[in-house]
Amino acid sequence: MAELNYHHLRYFRMVAHEGHLTRAARRLNISQSALSTQIRLLEERLGQQLFERRGRALHLTEAGRIALDHADTIFSTGDELVATLQQRGLPRQALRVGALATLSRNFQLNFLRPVLDRVDVEVILRSGGPVELFDALAALNLDLVLTNFPPQGDQLSPFRVHRLEEHPVSLIGTPALVPAGMSLRERLACMPLLLPTRSSGLRSGFDGMLGRLDITPQVAAEVDDMAMLRLLTREGVGLGVIPSIVVRDELDSGELIEAERLPELTEGFYAVTIQRRFPNPLLRRVLP
Repeated sequence: MAELNYHHLRYFRMVAHEGHLTRAARRLNISQSALSTQIRLLEERLGQQLFERRGRALHLTEAGRIALDHADTIFSTGDELVATLQQRGLPRQALRVGALATLSRNFQLNFLRPVLDRVDVEVILRSGGPVELFDALAALNLDLVLTNFPPQGDQLSPFRVHRLEEHPVSLIGTPALVPAGMSLRERLACMPLLLPTRSSGLRSGFDGMLGRLDITPQVAAEVDDMAMLRLLTREGVGLGVIPSIVVRDELDSGELIEAERLPELTEGFYAVTIQRRFPNPLLRRVLP
């Protein structure tokens, strides 16, 4: 079996990071045609297409993304050698995770815990909106997306949805806002409430419950960010309609109290991956 030509691999790495053949050739001080030849020889050696052209730009294929991960590791060997005495010299594999900007930080931490302490793993965590993150997943720039709602799809969709956890939703507040002796109906009707925005599935379920109870709530604020909902609840602005995992630390310390668990109301958490020929092996560490 012919050995891998690392000269070709170095050229590939430069093109992958530049995303453009002409710029990469200029930086390498070789002709564009010579660079194209080197890339083609590497693809023939690996038996995989590494790039696809979209307009004037080059985009990595799935095989190209894997090749770049290995190339980055190989060409960082010099830095790793220097860092060996500081225990930073082991090759590291990347796990690229997208998470909705509004998602519970406690949930994200629990999900990533199996790989956070591994010295051979680098977690790259990117937050954003659903369209941005699912587009990045489809472009193979992310290994998975963490969300509290599954994406729209059908049997032909490349997305794979993994249901991870389901947590109860409660009325939660500071001790001053949780007097003893009040019923659930009284709390919902009389106390100021901090609610998720109407675009969330959680809010839809809560509004349905209010409709069945024939209650018009006193809404103190509507928030689409779980971190902000947590903060406002801690500040005593109102009773938060919030999954208990979001404020687990505050509940454990007694800073907040669970006033009522809302019947039949839960929040689901999901990991979304995409069907790939070469899935990141680290996914086996974090997915059920």
